[in-house]
Amino acid sequence: MHTSVDSNAPTSERYRVFAEVEARGMSATYEAWALGVADDPGTIALVEGLPAAKRQPNLVFSAARFQGAPLGPYGVFRDWLHTHWVEVRATAETHATQTNEAGRCALHVPALAGTDGPLALLEVGTSAGLCLYPDRYSYRYPGHQRLDPADGPSPVVLDCATDGAVPVPDRLPEVVWRAGIDLHPLDVTRPHDVAWLDALIWPEHDDRRARLQAAVRIAATDPPRIVAGDLNERLAALAAEAPADATLVVFHTVVLMYLDEAGRGRFVETVRALPGHWLSVEPRTVLPGIRARDDVANDSTDLVLAVDGVQRAWAQPHGRALTWVPNP
Repeated sequence: MHTSVDSNAPTSERYRVFAEVEARGMSATYEAWALGVADDPGTIALVEGLPAAKRQPNLVFSAARFQGAPLGPYGVFRDWLHTHWVEVRATAETHATQTNEAGRCALHVPALAGTDGPLALLEVGTSAGLCLYPDRYSYRYPGHQRLDPADGPSPVVLDCATDGAVPVPDRLPEVVWRAGIDLHPLDVTRPHDVAWLDALIWPEHDDRRARLQAAVRIAATDPPRIVAGDLNERLAALAAEAPADATLVVFHTVVLMYLDEAGRGRFVETVRALPGHWLSVEPRTVLPGIRARDDVANDSTDLVLAVDGVQRAWAQPHGRALTWVPNP
């Protein structure tokens, strides 16, 4: 089955898949909008005026909301979109889906629990770098004591439901180096960039919107080092800058799905040759070399969390839940 980011799929199919697989149960607004677009030849014609890679539902809807699209039923959205298409098109052509959900750190922390520290974190597809600060946020996992940074509770508190023997650590990792790569890095000190991050958050997710603003304030006090460029071109050189006395962890969350098969293969080859560890959180079909454990209960929208190419958990895309997978 095609996905909403598959540039080779018919536009109407991309929107229908987005509605029925990605938005259903996550955003009633986006589900309704995407189904409406899928059945609307007039709107499909507008969207198909964009380059194929830019027709992605999440990008078009975020661009519309960035330009002030009102929330409501599809008919209202359609009328607004057709009136404001010039502005929406310009935004879609100059921006990318760069969701930077700090809540995903709640997925990463248990995965890093058995890693010797201190850590050097390198995130590919880092957006504004908010996931480079797992040591600066607080966490609540059911049945475990709340985890706080070494200097006290954080204004960003991440709640993550768990199932299975999730290895929640007793303390947060020590991070001594953090860096990222992105084609178009966003700057946490620029209001325009923060506004775009806000527009990328789905309409009903007010908790994520508040968390974004709190995480931005934390990152802005110590902005991350982010290099611009293709992850396959920049990864090895940036990894070489990590301190020799720290354990390198290269990680990414919902990033490789935007690469073609050759690009993914090249990345896997590069990251496996690096010292340290590789933490991936991607849709189940993105990395076929990683066995997706469907023998463990999961939701169709769950992501495959893997460490060094072996699945460790099923993960809710925004960090709300984690189901640990027992060793095979």
